[in-house]
Amino acid sequence: MRRREVIISFGAMAASPFVAPLSAHAQQTERVRRVGVLMNTAAGEQEGQAGVAAFHQSLQQLGWAIGRNLQIDVRWGENNEDLDRKYAAELIALAPDVILASGTPSVAALERASRSVPIVFVRVSDPVGGGLVNSLARPGGNATGFMQFEYSFSGKWLELLKQIIPNLSQAAVLRDATNRAGIGEFAAIQSVASSLSVELHPVDTRDIGEIERALATIARSPNSGLIVTPSASVSVYQAKIITLAARYKLPAVYGFRSNVTEGGLISYGPNRVDQFRRAAEYVDRILKGAKPAELPVQAPAKYELAINLKTAKPLGISIPPALLASADEVIE
Repeated sequence: MRRREVIISFGAMAASPFVAPLSAHAQQTERVRRVGVLMNTAAGEQEGQAGVAAFHQSLQQLGWAIGRNLQIDVRWGENNEDLDRKYAAELIALAPDVILASGTPSVAALERASRSVPIVFVRVSDPVGGGLVNSLARPGGNATGFMQFEYSFSGKWLELLKQIIPNLSQAAVLRDATNRAGIGEFAAIQSVASSLSVELHPVDTRDIGEIERALATIARSPNSGLIVTPSASVSVYQAKIITLAARYKLPAVYGFRSNVTEGGLISYGPNRVDQFRRAAEYVDRILKGAKPAELPVQAPAKYELAINLKTAKPLGISIPPALLASADEVIE
């Protein structure tokens, strides 16, 4: 079995001691529904694996059991457009009842392959601007799901950076200038920059060499910081960006908890694994007859603040006690 192509088929689950197992006849006659999953990460990415596991567990809680009435086919796109196209075509060819898609490129690849197969998405920043749905309230097509966050949320990253560096005067902002989400996030950060007396320096995320040169330059000035906005291109260089921030002693704010567990200083953003649990509810409704066009796109239900004190120490940063007290996770 190739690592990128996984078919979850664990067989019949062990019967609960409180529920009588189905008869052989019932097992043979119950219809098996097929669910595709197209992830935008590599198969070894921890948070991606956690998301797929949470999705599967939630489906089980809703009465769907692999080997009895459900089959799940998983593909890992690795933030690669060619793989997204390939696996989107493969999944559509399997004639699934519904597909779970993670990330805008994965959804776009699936919509190019089919405008009829229902799609439930997660980890999408701008479903309307990206052309995936007509509106949040009434998606109108074959896709619906769960937004990563609204653009206005992005201003909180600069506010957070100012909290940990009261004298902050300038900040580099890594963002994908070719992506509508990257443009919108930067505009939201700009909207609060003047009131915080912070000069912004946008840095494109398509080239790691450009990123390193920009960080080296801004690090020469005192009272500087870094905001790393989420995007597929940032994900590719995530580990390198965290290393560069440490090398140039730049306090950095990230969008996801996983950045902090890998060595980043601080993050504030949605609980992305929770989106997979909520997506299972939409998949369940679609399997029972609901139409994606009638299911509104939903914003995140949970936001998390994570702080890495191990990273703060060599930077010489003292995290305000009130901020520490409000954190969901503190790494010491």
